[in-house]
Amino acid sequence: MSTLNQPIAARFTPGERDYIRRELDMFFSTYPTVAEGFMIKTWRGGVDAGKPKLSPVAKGLIDRGLMRLDTGSRAPRLFFTAEGLAELRAMMTDRRFADPKKFQHIRQELGIDPAPES
Repeated sequence: MSTLNQPIAARFTPGERDYIRRELDMFFSTYPTVAEGFMIKTWRGGVDAGKPKLSPVAKGLIDRGLMRLDTGSRAPRLFFTAEGLAELRAMMTDRRFADPKKFQHIRQELGIDPAPES
């Protein structure tokens, strides 16, 4: 089979890839990790007060079984499922979808690149 026919990170839509890149990019000079998950805001008032405030992209990832919502901790978080991790690994190995230099910390966490030696 040629490489043109292989679906690389095809399960993530362009919007989902953008959401994942934003969540895994440096935040206030701190590199996030996949293991920590994506922090989700909660509703402050109304009938949904205290419930997770999920974006349509996050809902889509949960509905398709690529991420799961954990509300057991103080702040709700999204975590990749095993299938989602496989898709994330495929996304991170394809430089069209994720810059290898910008996301080196994620590539190292996923075991794609070796960790720097001390």
